Amino acid sequence: MAHFIGASLNMLILCFTFFLLLNLSHNFAFAFTSQDYSNALEKSILFFEGQRSGKLPANQRLNWRGDSGLSDGSGYHVDLVGGYYDAGDNIKFGLPMAFTTTLLAWSVIEFGSSMHNQLVNAKEAIRWSTDYLLKAATASPNTLYVQVGDPNEDHKCWERPEDMDTPRNVYKVSPQNPGSDVAAETAAALAAASIVFKDSDPSYSSKLLHTAQEVFDFADRYRGSYSDSLSSVVCPFYCSYSGYHDELLWGASWLHRASQDASYLAYIQSNGQTLGATEDDYSFSWDDKRPGTKIVLSKDFLEKSTQEFQAYKVHSDNYICSLIPGSPSFQAQYTPGGLLFKGSASNLQYVTSSSFLLITYAKYLKSNGGAVSCGASRYPAEKLVELAKKQVDYILGDNPARISYMVGFGQRYPLRVHHRGSSLPSVHAHPGHIGCNEGFQSMNSGSPNPNVLVGAIVGGPDSKDNFEDDRNNYQQSEPATYINAPLVGALAFLSAKSI
Repeated sequence: MAHFIGASLNMLILCFTFFLLLNLSHNFAFAFTSQDYSNALEKSILFFEGQRSGKLPANQRLNWRGDSGLSDGSGYHVDLVGGYYDAGDNIKFGLPMAFTTTLLAWSVIEFGSSMHNQLVNAKEAIRWSTDYLLKAATASPNTLYVQVGDPNEDHKCWERPEDMDTPRNVYKVSPQNPGSDVAAETAAALAAASIVFKDSDPSYSSKLLHTAQEVFDFADRYRGSYSDSLSSVVCPFYCSYSGYHDELLWGASWLHRASQDASYLAYIQSNGQTLGATEDDYSFSWDDKRPGTKIVLSKDFLEKSTQEFQAYKVHSDNYICSLIPGSPSFQAQYTPGGLLFKGSASNLQYVTSSSFLLITYAKYLKSNGGAVSCGASRYPAEKLVELAKKQVDYILGDNPARISYMVGFGQRYPLRVHHRGSSLPSVHAHPGHIGCNEGFQSMNSGSPNPNVLVGAIVGGPDSKDNFEDDRNNYQQSEPATYINAPLVGALAFLSAKSI
């Protein structure tokens, strides 16, 4: 009997020890290291090679892609070859492409020194876009080309970009059909990129800045929303729901930073109130630039004590406070697993943009020992970094579903990404043409994508942390350039461990 009790006790101790070890391994399975973040950074930049349009270079690393869109613009006697497809389709949308470029450039400006061997790839990702934006901005006087491809026709087909035979219509904004939103965002992108290339390629930087100034002048002089001018070819895809005031202030802010020309400071002071400087908004995206603008301008107050920008620090605090659980002005929604949740379609775009703003603002605060004021509560820079890190870690796999939402990172990640090029056989594996309707066989298949779109961040889980790895569920499974762009900066920071 004693032998039986002793054996039972030993078995109980063994089971308890196993249970403890299991729990410990579960709790620390996602303690990401600096190397993990570096690996994720490399992949987050590599993703942009999968979105390239145009003639691919010899050093293309995602080699399942091929050349595409080589005659874009030719029917209109302009060269619009190059740039990026926005997401899982084959359209080049100017507003999200320009925003993607601004955020990639901002990532390099703030955290390029932490990118090490990935800095060259990040700059190449920016240049791929700016080369295209320069063409779009300078091809015709008083004109900005803002889109290639008819989305209504493109979305009826499921075909590789290398095969596409849908209409490659070209759309533009002009004095008669203005687009201050897309033009001012393009100016912001070119201005921010001019800072990135200022030391490494001064002549290119100068060209970017000069073009940014001209495009901004065009945006400001001929005011109006591109949604009104182009209607059904941009709506509901990338409708400018927030209007164009936010882009004008955002564009002026980047030109102020890039040029140090006093006229942009004067513009911000004179027009800030009208353009939304005193409005608090809690969503930063390709559509709404208000929170980002406040943080860009708060830098001058925090680092240089430029009194004209003190109010932007107050409004930056208001945005940050809305994200901090327990703060007096907390209003964000989080899933049970701790993910910031803004909307059911492509929610991770808000997670990556918020995480980038948190980390960037923490950097600015740290420069003068500042803190975020939320009513009577104050939060140090470290609190912002902690909150951003939780969001990034969730994306990389520290979540209830135990899945990484970055394709190709970790042990489990989405396999059925809503992306035409990734889901169809590559042109190398299947050189023959795959027609518009023929491709839907792959789209509706339950098989994993044959081509891994490494580094892509998909739309992400729902408000209850549930994720459906289903190609038809584009809200959850479609990647986009503007989801990845701000994450590049956040990952660079986390890979270096400290501000």
